[in-house]
Amino acid sequence: MRKLGTAIAVLGLTALGLAVPATSAQAAALGPTCNAKWPGRDGNVRAWQHNDCTGDLLGVTQGSDPNWGDGAGPFQGNDFNDASSVMNSGYTGGKDVVAFYLTADYAYQYGYVCLSPNELYADNLTDNYFTSNGGVVNDRIGSHTWVTASACAAGSWLT
Repeated sequence: MRKLGTAIAVLGLTALGLAVPATSAQAAALGPTCNAKWPGRDGNVRAWQHNDCTGDLLGVTQGSDPNWGDGAGPFQGNDFNDASSVMNSGYTGGKDVVAFYLTADYAYQYGYVCLSPNELYADNLTDNYFTSNGGVVNDRIGSHTWVTASACAAGSWLT
């Protein structure tokens, strides 16, 4: 019985030893470009056309933008429904969370998601879902505004 326990322990440690490099490699593969583009706390929200903060930089602003598809503000025209990764490099304290909405004009009833300043960025929006309608966030952001964490419901946080 003792030999069986020792064998299981050795197998477990061996499996753990083999799993650690794979896990570390996977972690390194996630977000390397977002990590490289992290500017520090500069008060801005950013969005990119593709995953991992690549492709066109759609916009950068310290403010809010009620319509990513109009001709005004930092996000315009084709930016509406085109973001696949977002970053919150805003200052911490107060309204330091970015709420992204499915539609223009911060219409929360149609769905929203929040990005905490502690999360830094969401490098792949294909695995995140809006509140209310449950639709995938990727390529579907219509507006954003700065809010406090208390304005975000459970299950609304981007990862």
